[in-house]
Amino acid sequence: MTLKKTLLADLARQYAANGQPDRMPGIMGVILGTLSPRFAPVVIFRLSHWFYQHKLSPLAKLFSLLNFVVFGLEIAIRCDIGKGLYLPHTQGTVIGVNSIGENATIYHNVTFGAREIDVNFSEQSRPTVGDNVIVGSGAKILGGVMIGNGARVGANAVVLADVPAGATVGGIPAKILKQGEVT
Repeated sequence: MTLKKTLLADLARQYAANGQPDRMPGIMGVILGTLSPRFAPVVIFRLSHWFYQHKLSPLAKLFSLLNFVVFGLEIAIRCDIGKGLYLPHTQGTVIGVNSIGENATIYHNVTFGAREIDVNFSEQSRPTVGDNVIVGSGAKILGGVMIGNGARVGANAVVLADVPAGATVGGIPAKILKQGEVT
């Protein structure tokens, strides 16, 4: 998927989250959307990741640093994140995943990362997150765990084991509170 198509899908998700699901984003919407504190960090991450993919690491790191300084959001430049990313609030969020699927919603103060120091960014020590996942404020998802499609992670949960598709988890350590169907 091209950068333009990914950004348009991200903007469409912003509109849907704000109660305007039928609104079709255009280029002007993307430009104006970059002023939103919910969409600008997504745009900056997409640019950072695009530069990383095109072997322009200094620019990728510069955009990543901009996201950290302005929005308090740290996303590793190599993270593969599907379209439709929605970040209602960004402060204190750290995203160091193997991958995140489409239409993820990630609230503030969430941490995705390794359980121990992982300077080389080993994929086996990083979480993998499915499509349509919601992660509540303050949640910590650590290690090489898999979060299934349609899963919900409660606020302040600490996830140290795989979460099945459609499950809602909460607590420290996180336990399944409800097993729903994947839509």
